[in-house]
Amino acid sequence: MNRYDTRRVLITGAGSGIGQATTLRILAEGGVVVAADISEAGLADTVAQAGADRERLHTVLIDIGDEGSVKRGVKEALAILGGLDVLVNAAGILRSSHTAATSLDSFEQIIRVNLVGTFLMIREALPALQYGNDAAVVNFSSTSAGFAHPYMAAYAASKGGIQSMTHALAGEYAKDGIRFTSVQPGSISSGMTSGAGKSGQSVGPGLPDDVDYSLMMKLQPILGSGFAAPDAVAGVVAMLASADGAFITGTEIRIDGGTHA
Repeated sequence: MNRYDTRRVLITGAGSGIGQATTLRILAEGGVVVAADISEAGLADTVAQAGADRERLHTVLIDIGDEGSVKRGVKEALAILGGLDVLVNAAGILRSSHTAATSLDSFEQIIRVNLVGTFLMIREALPALQYGNDAAVVNFSSTSAGFAHPYMAAYAASKGGIQSMTHALAGEYAKDGIRFTSVQPGSISSGMTSGAGKSGQSVGPGLPDDVDYSLMMKLQPILGSGFAAPDAVAGVVAMLASADGAFITGTEIRIDGGTHA
């Protein structure tokens, strides 16, 4: 199924986890992709995994928390692609701590990378998306945006902001034909949740040493006994940004195996 034949796609956080899985999925469906990440090693790993599809894969280094880096990186990506049809904002960081012990620098870093970084990518890509074919933007919120995840107040704030921003953008750019949706992953195994990712923008949660796991017990998924693979999210992202998602905008889809059912 080649839903992405001739479609030009820019994906952030593509060096590991869900961003990498989404890159490989859209390549498999025929897309031409620029994979962006802060980690050169992570991008090299994505290229290595792309196999025969790597001829349609290009890479760009972007630190989404840095405005200058975003401007340079998006400009380079657009030059490579010759336009843009799809933007996937998968890059992000996750930090956990007792709120009373959270420094302002730490709180602002999470907001800067997750929320401001998503905004910067969208702002720089919008002029190209307005001329794109069936243009779509898929942002990454989280189940943390709407449910209580202990020790993750800053992360929840950043993801709640992304979700609200997605709704606002869907209305603002509806007449331009650009669809905006977000996904809410939860109970997904990735570099962000395990701390094992290659991407500098996929950092593990680092739960406090004295974490009370009884607060986390309600977060176990109904489907299966553990976390799902990143592919579980990649397939949904691919649907949302394809013609199959043509009548979906201004909303979010929760992907958590029923954790919050």
